[in-house]
Amino acid sequence: MSASRTGRKPWGTYLLYVVAVGGFLYLFIPLFTIVQFSFNEQKGKRNTEWNAFTFDNWAHAFKSSDYIDALQESLKVAAVACTLATVLGALVALAITRYKMKGGPFINMMLVIPLTTPEIVMGASLFTLFFNQDVERGFATIVVAHTLFCVSFVALTVKARLRGLDWSLEDAAADLGSGPLRTFTKITMPIITPGIAAAFLLSLALSIDDYIVTSFVAGNVSTLPREIFDSSRVEIPAQIHVIASMIMFVAIAIILIATMAGNRRKARLG
Repeated sequence: MSASRTGRKPWGTYLLYVVAVGGFLYLFIPLFTIVQFSFNEQKGKRNTEWNAFTFDNWAHAFKSSDYIDALQESLKVAAVACTLATVLGALVALAITRYKMKGGPFINMMLVIPLTTPEIVMGASLFTLFFNQDVERGFATIVVAHTLFCVSFVALTVKARLRGLDWSLEDAAADLGSGPLRTFTKITMPIITPGIAAAFLLSLALSIDDYIVTSFVAGNVSTLPREIFDSSRVEIPAQIHVIASMIMFVAIAIILIATMAGNRRKARLG
């Protein structure tokens, strides 16, 4: 007798559940560990062994100026680079989606190449470019590098959003006497804003997280990933776990707020 007739689920379904649970555990156990050790009473230079529960690490989360300065540097780089990447990437996505142009497939291929190219290749190539042109490496070169690899993510994310856009809405607005700028701000922009916001947040996470490309073009500037990696040879203070937990909680809060806003919007639209 088949499983469908007896009301029992096939064994493959249970296997799928086991694989899914294992995958989620693999993803989230490191995150839970980070949060756990942010409350650990550290003994020695490395906060890698559990000793006792304490709130002191969170109470003195900003005691080390080196990590705070590095975090501020990462945030400044991300703010500038991701803003530039979002503007450029959104315009590229609009151009290749809205208009039929010669070389469209080539442009699409060029957008994918930075995503598939190993970071070590991009970092080495940018280092060679800046070195040959005698450009001093620092904040500006980091911004250029992060903008370059974030543009592709933004363009492809916005492009996916634009595929569902009914372009006849723009034509209808034009027939009713609306100018191009008014049509874009009143019709197109509100529709693609969720895609642009998602692309910006994605590029923000990639920029703050990047170490490999940054290490080639940073010069004497130390971002948070670089500061953590360099100092890990000597110490791993609890402050690292606290800062990492803060970043994760902020990301979770943004996701929850965006989800609730989306659900409310759907509810209003019926």
